Amino acid sequence: MVDGTDRRNEVQTAHTAFDILELLKETDGADLSTVASRLDIAKSTAHRHLSTLLSRNYVVKEGGEFVVSLKFLEFGSYASKRKPGYDLATELVDQLAAETGEHVQLFVEEHGQAVYLYGQAGEQAVESSPLLGKKLPLHATAGGKAILARLSDARVEEIIEQHGLPALTENTITDEERLWEEIRTVRTQNYSLNREEDHENLCAVGVPIRKGKDGIFAAVSISGPTRRMQGNRLENELPTYLLGRANELELNIQFSKTSSNDSL
Repeated sequence: MVDGTDRRNEVQTAHTAFDILELLKETDGADLSTVASRLDIAKSTAHRHLSTLLSRNYVVKEGGEFVVSLKFLEFGSYASKRKPGYDLATELVDQLAAETGEHVQLFVEEHGQAVYLYGQAGEQAVESSPLLGKKLPLHATAGGKAILARLSDARVEEIIEQHGLPALTENTITDEERLWEEIRTVRTQNYSLNREEDHENLCAVGVPIRKGKDGIFAAVSISGPTRRMQGNRLENELPTYLLGRANELELNIQFSKTSSNDSL
């Protein structure tokens, strides 16, 4: 079974191909010499990998540089939409953005990180969301903390050990005991707060989208500038509103599954 922990089962040439792709994304394109130099591999090795990726349409050549192709858009679209309830969740995000005027995000957990799956900006939203598919630390976002609170203690410990608690701002929680206190609070009140923990001057409230009794499907968060996201609006009004809408989504997802099974 491939679980990502036994490196004896890994193929170095596959690592090299993915390293090249990640480099091309990071640099927004690179020529053969840059790829070989940055990855400390022979030009002949870099050339073989780039030629293969080019022939399989995973990269394209623009002038003298190789860049990531749009083929990955197909993979990304498939990966996001394959989750049951995705369409219903994105509809809710659109509605929340229209009703609150703020920025609304949908996150899922993958490999111990929060993955930005979908977002929508309301009329007065501050554009601060990452690119779709961007990975963020779970402990530094409202959606991420809502997810952590639904995971088992053992899984949370694994994530902390794997990724640590890096600081994104001076307000990010970097102390493990303080994070556990936060998780216990979220488990009690069923919503999480982000007080300028991943961006300065930006606050957010997040809630989990539950799957079954103890599972987690995703998390939805509403973010906005601190001057609008404080006091009663941040700590009472938006959490109450968001919890109600999240519960409606959970019921709709469950109903859609039941209806689908009944139609078979």
